[in-house]
Amino acid sequence: MDVIDQLGAMREGKLSRSAFNRSLLAMGITTALVPLLPRKALAAPEDQATFFTWGGYNTPELFEEYIAKHGEEPRYATYGSAEEAMNKLRSGFVPDVVHPCISDVPRWSGTGMFQPIDTSRLSNWPSMLPELWNRDYNVVGDEVWLAPFNWGQTSIAYRTDLFELQGEESWDMLWDERYSGRIGMLAGGGDAWWCAAIKAGVPFEQLDTDEAFEKISAVLRAQRPLVRVYTDDTTQTDTALAAGELVATMAWNSTVVWLAEAGNPVKFAQPKEGALTYVCGMMLLADAPKLDRAYDIIDSLISKSASVVNIGWGYGGVHRNSFDDFTDEQLAARTLSRNPAEIINAGHFGVPQTAEWEQRMTATWEQIKLGF
Repeated sequence: MDVIDQLGAMREGKLSRSAFNRSLLAMGITTALVPLLPRKALAAPEDQATFFTWGGYNTPELFEEYIAKHGEEPRYATYGSAEEAMNKLRSGFVPDVVHPCISDVPRWSGTGMFQPIDTSRLSNWPSMLPELWNRDYNVVGDEVWLAPFNWGQTSIAYRTDLFELQGEESWDMLWDERYSGRIGMLAGGGDAWWCAAIKAGVPFEQLDTDEAFEKISAVLRAQRPLVRVYTDDTTQTDTALAAGELVATMAWNSTVVWLAEAGNPVKFAQPKEGALTYVCGMMLLADAPKLDRAYDIIDSLISKSASVVNIGWGYGGVHRNSFDDFTDEQLAARTLSRNPAEIINAGHFGVPQTAEWEQRMTATWEQIKLGF
């Protein structure tokens, strides 16, 4: 049973965590790379606001200011994909703050379930990087819909000792037939479809055309026989990359930070065609039950302390002063610099799409992963 299979068995309760750890140690891998399972949130009183977020962001390190003010963390609810989150909201779930990505803003704000953010209520807003929030689809008149919280790149993490690079780093690395069965892919279309568009040479402004769907579908179908695993649980790909079961995988910046610090020979590629730049953040529910504390959630997440945590994890910080806490070498290891605008604008920035496009893309991508 290889690492990916063992991890799946452990999650299903067929293999104990201690047995899994012993197996990893036998291969020289430690689970200190990343947490294998999401931590449980501390109990919070009923009067705390609720943060609806991706699994992994329900952690007290990000809420230093909120905890200092209210004595407890916010309440948490988590999801695994943007569509899962939207479906739960449509079903009647009403948190205070939710955590989508900025390209979702037009589609989400159009539902009537959200309200603009009054930035004058946020003490940390003046220190925000404007390159992250000042987008024409996020700022309508004087109304700001999303407050950025985390950003970075989607690219390729690869083993420098196992992957023989031919020429420049390129998205072609994830289509290299020499490594059939040793390639990893993120499972969400919000990453894979867009990166395949870069690989296929499709401009993002033409992403909604029939020709674009044909080109992107074709490259993803061609890749399907090469892929060992599709997953948005990056613990799987990180661990398999450390074990050498994968030689390259679509990844976020954090993968290389975790693995390199554990002594693995890995690199985060800068593809010649450009990486995918993403920005995610907080939107405020129109019927937020605890509006004042909802603003405290947002203010805490855009604070310097939260941004320092994000950079430490391998993502970009949104507070301009957070970069001062890191050396040039530490920033470079995270594919960051003291001029974050250079990094933000260097890659391909997502373009909002319609709900109909999202449904078509998701349905097509799910069929491709199944081998159709």
